Amino acid sequence: MVNQETRAAVRANAEERGTDWRKSISDHVAYALLVYTGLQIFVTVKALSEGMSSILPYFALIILVAAIIPACRWFEKRWKDMPDEEAFDPAYAGAFRRDIIMLWTLAIGLPLLLTGIFKAAFTLV
Repeated sequence: MVNQETRAAVRANAEERGTDWRKSISDHVAYALLVYTGLQIFVTVKALSEGMSSILPYFALIILVAAIIPACRWFEKRWKDMPDEEAFDPAYAGAFRRDIIMLWTLAIGLPLLLTGIFKAAFTLV
């Protein structure tokens, strides 16, 4: 078992080093996937089901969720293979912030954009 002193030393060492970009990007990717999937379920599938009464909206949901996973893995892969010396380097803060903004824009914007496209398509039909 790890005692209190060891835990405190590990915590202090991590605080001295700063943010671990590898862990932080993994957390953001996980939450972004949850938000994306939730938006797909509650926004896009609702729009699809209003236009069609079949199982097609649910197949579309599966395809759209599966399509976002490679993009999220790309964001994570860029940071995952960093050596320990670079993983805590504050010089990467700008690049990290850029990737996080792109990730969250994709996770929130894509379901809303798809919903707009589906609604526009249904009004034309």
